[in-house]
Amino acid sequence: MTSPRDQGFSLVVRTTARYVVRVMIIFGLYIILHGQITHGDGFAGGVILALAFIMQMLVFGPEVALRVFTKPIAPRLASVGALFLLSIAFLGYSGGSFFFNFLGRGQAFQFWSAGIIPVCNIAIGLVVMASLIGIYATLTLYKPGAPERKKD
Repeated sequence: MTSPRDQGFSLVVRTTARYVVRVMIIFGLYIILHGQITHGDGFAGGVILALAFIMQMLVFGPEVALRVFTKPIAPRLASVGALFLLSIAFLGYSGGSFFFNFLGRGQAFQFWSAGIIPVCNIAIGLVVMASLIGIYATLTLYKPGAPERKKD
């Protein structure tokens, strides 16, 4: 296991990254949750959340980042998000069509006035975040020609 000092980043970069990653996570969640009211949606918020993890992985090394977000979690989270989105789509059939707004309409300019759109944004954000993290982790950690590790 390599320490953060072996990564070549100074104390200033590591300290700044700690705070910036936290701000990126909060901003990504904000974009996902307010996507129906402001500019943004689940895709943009999911990309921001994935970039926060990628930044943590670049600055602190893959070992530190993968303690928080282990390898098998990425495909599982992507699958859960996709199934969540698909179940919302099929629940629309109870109202008569695919992706029908079964939650009803709310008051104009209110947070929960968009029906199923905020719920879809959460599912899409989960899929995008987990997929991008999985792709980046796979491309970073896979070394061609290296022998396969034994599974425990």
